[in-house]
Amino acid sequence: MAQAVSSQRGPVTGTAMRSHKRRPFLLDLYSTAVGKKYVMAITGIAMMGFVLFHMIGNLKMYLGAADLNHYAKFLEELLYPIAPHGVTLWILRAGLITMLLLHLHAAYSLTVLNRRARPVKYQSARDYQIATFASRTMRWSGIIALAFITWHLLDLTFGVVNDHVGTKDAEGLKDVYGNVVFSLQRVPVAIFYVVANVLLGIHLFHGAWSIFQSLGWNNPRFNKWRRAFATGFAAIVVIGNVSFPIAVLAGVVGN
Repeated sequence: MAQAVSSQRGPVTGTAMRSHKRRPFLLDLYSTAVGKKYVMAITGIAMMGFVLFHMIGNLKMYLGAADLNHYAKFLEELLYPIAPHGVTLWILRAGLITMLLLHLHAAYSLTVLNRRARPVKYQSARDYQIATFASRTMRWSGIIALAFITWHLLDLTFGVVNDHVGTKDAEGLKDVYGNVVFSLQRVPVAIFYVVANVLLGIHLFHGAWSIFQSLGWNNPRFNKWRRAFATGFAAIVVIGNVSFPIAVLAGVVGN
């Protein structure tokens, strides 16, 4: 009688036993092109809101030094005394910087993904005809807008390139009005502000247009309204921001 040969299964290796730990859902979603587009859209909406309300607040400059300086004090005292003096404002600034970094990383990552993959149009032919110039200049307008933000912080927040920052007005408040006038009365700085804000407007136009596509709200029936919204939003921000250096140079404010 033939002896049965028993086959024994070898030991299971550590590699086979190793289980792959799933990443958190949000990180897993962000690793996809769809997730990156959502991040760009959400951070874009947050920064658009900041740009708009920042411009509206700065319009107080036309009401005089006292109004603008008191507005700046109000921002510093947000949620005070619940939160320490000035902390809420810095938390908001940190949040905006985080939004900006996420926006930049998502944009860069999408560019890398698009180059690696087969060319797939992000826009339909009709969309491309409408936003062709803005989309083609998106990268450069974004870079210049980033340079403008950096200069703006060094100029009017930290005072690195503005000796007037840190001075007080007659009431003992930070002389934000004087800071703005001192900065924008320098012709090269005023020109830079104008050019940077025009390019920011181009960036905002394409961003406002693309938000609907990134979130999947791109029905062709609404293209007319999407274009009107993108144009109107960008125009309001640009006209408001460009008016400040022009008003200073023309002597409308500051005298």
